[in-house]
Amino acid sequence: RRLPVVMHRLRMAETIKDGVKFIEQGHVRVGPNLITDPAYLVTRNMEDYVTWTDNSKIEKNVLKYRNQIDDFELS
Repeated sequence: RRLPVVMHRLRMAETIKDGVKFIEQGHVRVGPNLITDPAYLVTRNMEDYVTWTDNSKIEKNVLKYRNQIDDFELS
């Protein structure tokens, strides 16, 4: 499975095109590795480790939208 498809299934991106855009802009990591190639293949074992990067503004907006943001982590 390619990374944008996995992001769409995990509801990290609304569409696969959005997933490609987020990956190219450097907002996504798999495990400790920052991924900027949308053609990156994700194994079933690695699907659990697809996350946003630490300083990603996309992640902050998603958490704010879901009311799960922690004020302590914003500083």
